[in-house]
Amino acid sequence: MNWPKGSTASVIDFSSPRHRTKFGYLLMAPAVILMALIIVYPILLSVDISLQDVRIARVGGASEPWTLANYRWLATSAEFWNAVFVTIKLVAVVGGVSLAIGLGTALLVNQRFKGRSVARLLVALPWAVPEVVAVVIWAWMLDSSFGIINWALQVSGLLSAPVEFASNATAAFFAVSAVMIWKGYPFVSIMLLAGLQSIPEEHHQAAQVDGASTWQRFLYITLPGLAPVIGVTMVMTTLWVFRDFAIIFVLTRGGPIGATSTLSILTWEQSFGFFRMGQGAAVGVVTMIICALISRALVGRFAQSVH
Repeated sequence: MNWPKGSTASVIDFSSPRHRTKFGYLLMAPAVILMALIIVYPILLSVDISLQDVRIARVGGASEPWTLANYRWLATSAEFWNAVFVTIKLVAVVGGVSLAIGLGTALLVNQRFKGRSVARLLVALPWAVPEVVAVVIWAWMLDSSFGIINWALQVSGLLSAPVEFASNATAAFFAVSAVMIWKGYPFVSIMLLAGLQSIPEEHHQAAQVDGASTWQRFLYITLPGLAPVIGVTMVMTTLWVFRDFAIIFVLTRGGPIGATSTLSILTWEQSFGFFRMGQGAAVGVVTMIICALISRALVGRFAQSVH
């Protein structure tokens, strides 16, 4: 740009290598500011509330003095440690079974056969159904009086009496696990299918020419190629199980006797059931820290397996 003689104005040339990085930061600034407003600020607000003895939180109101009483309550609360145990157990069951089913269905629909498009649609269907609608249907199916699942188990001779999913702790946990697996495995399948299609076909063809069996090709080509996708998928599944509220709340409300009370259910109970929002925020903060540690461990483990 040609400025009039004598002008002292200066213009930064963002096309030069010296200022190119600054231009990138300038383009990213609106997104960073927006993320800070919708993500970072609520997190900081939750930490602030967790350090106060608050019954009903009011944004902009007078703050209570900071205290560690809520975290001391967590350390000595049997409810909290039960929720941690139930959540980790649920993550292990749902994550492991969803990975096995998702990998199997991904390998199946990755093959060329007639009706493959319809099969892929059916695999993804549970993920597309609204969660609350699906859980209400499952609650009807699991009903001990007129549910089709109890009816089928009794007609087939596997059971002589209906299972009380609402009052039996073991049955309630596995009912919640089954519904979460049904709802979550399509996401795993879709992610792994995308990973399978990114593996070059030439690798399998070369291994087949060298005499590698189907199992060997799966073990030494498919699994290593899927390792990064599996890592990301397991992180997403873990975070989903940690935060999921609707499935457990609609089916069991965390009962019976805390058998399905996860950290998300405990957060709701303390915040909106007993109006102890300071304690509820403390549970939420600890949940966030646990999720961050588990995510970091999973990502690091699968990243090492790739290298």
